[in-house]
Amino acid sequence: MRRLGYMASYALWIFGEILKGSLQMAKGVYSRRTLSSPAIVEYPLRATTDIEIITMSSSITITPGTLVVGIAHGTREERSSLFVHALFAESREQVLADLGEMEERLLRATRGADGADAALNTRRGGLGDERFVDGRVARSLHEHGRDGHRPGPTTAEEEES
Repeated sequence: MRRLGYMASYALWIFGEILKGSLQMAKGVYSRRTLSSPAIVEYPLRATTDIEIITMSSSITITPGTLVVGIAHGTREERSSLFVHALFAESREQVLADLGEMEERLLRATRGADGADAALNTRRGGLGDERFVDGRVARSLHEHGRDGHRPGPTTAEEEES
């Protein structure tokens, strides 16, 4: 129930960011002088699940004046990164700080009060449990073979026929 409150809080916060970005874009478009100061930054993510990364990317892109231009897939040793274009960047540090705030709010909504510090909840058979996906793939390979076709009978199956 508490997480639902964090989700509602995040939705309201992102709506406010969309409004602020829209006003800033309108001000930039209708101003006689150039107000934009574009920058592209690399933001290393603390988000680890696909849903967290997709939601973070979507939140950035839906906010006027920002756009995700690339994603670097993480490894076991390195975290995933987003490459973000900000049209109205006060400084690179400010863009990174704003992205950090967005991600912390998102992680609170997905993981609970501890946000990025919370351990991921990996229930058996759930989306976060790698054994579920691996097990399904292993069963499929066993049943249908690597090329998607059912393998021919083994000697034990031939003897039973």
